[in-house]
Amino acid sequence: MKMSDELPRALSIHLDAYAEHLRLGRGRSEHTIRAYVGDARSLLEHLAAQSTGTDLDALDLRVLRSWLAQQSAAGTARTTVARRASSARGFTAWLARTARIEVDPGVRLAAPPARRTLPVVLRQNQAIEAMEAAESGAQQHDPIALRDRLIVELLYSTGIRVGELCGLDIESVDANRRLLRVLGKGNKERSVPYGVPAESAIEQWLGVGRPLLASEKSGSALLLGKRGGRLDQRQARSVVHETVSAVPGAPDLSPHGLRHSAATHLLEGGADLRVVQELLGHASLATTQLYTHVSVERLRAVHDQAHPRA
Repeated sequence: MKMSDELPRALSIHLDAYAEHLRLGRGRSEHTIRAYVGDARSLLEHLAAQSTGTDLDALDLRVLRSWLAQQSAAGTARTTVARRASSARGFTAWLARTARIEVDPGVRLAAPPARRTLPVVLRQNQAIEAMEAAESGAQQHDPIALRDRLIVELLYSTGIRVGELCGLDIESVDANRRLLRVLGKGNKERSVPYGVPAESAIEQWLGVGRPLLASEKSGSALLLGKRGGRLDQRQARSVVHETVSAVPGAPDLSPHGLRHSAATHLLEGGADLRVVQELLGHASLATTQLYTHVSVERLRAVHDQAHPRA
């Protein structure tokens, strides 16, 4: 099914072209494409509902602002409104570059700054407990337990994204140097080191677990689902949720929560901010700096609790 269904033809033709641009020209993931094109669709539906009709040239700053205002009035979170404003600017810039509109109205579009909330992370002892629980479950050499141990070990020890995890192939593992070759956002490849526990988990999985699940549809995928196909992100999220929920007092975390935890614990251990940026594959250092605030907030909480003059 095309992403442009249910829009007037005069507008829908641009959505499919935009999706192809994101896919082929920008190398975006299918998840990102759905999000960006979904925002563009919402904007064009808003345009079509205006008295201006379906003329793309009518997409001006007033339409953009009223689209965002409508979402704010409906109770959409500030962070989401800010993200959609950025998405709209990307869409209108593409429309202008491809001569679909004469003037790009997005260059003048502003959105309320998003309030960045600090991510929820595990304490270091909670992370260790979660890893130990996964290791204990794998001692019977059940292939699913071996796989699940590897999932949480790699997510926490490397801080990679869940999509990057599921995209790993056997050839992505450089066992001699204990490195993963990870294909990140924008098809950018980076090398990420992993530790001795993850090395043990990889060896057990490849030597014992994976051969028991492998099938004709496994291909070169490192991690497999129960039916032998490549592990999908939904399965990985379920594994993380079940593993972390077994730790007393631990917050409910997604795979991204393990990524947040890994980054925070690296900085707490004295890692350089630039090194953490490289490991996580962040394009901007400002994104990585969020974790310094997490560490400071945790330090403040301990001080307030423990110091008699707090």
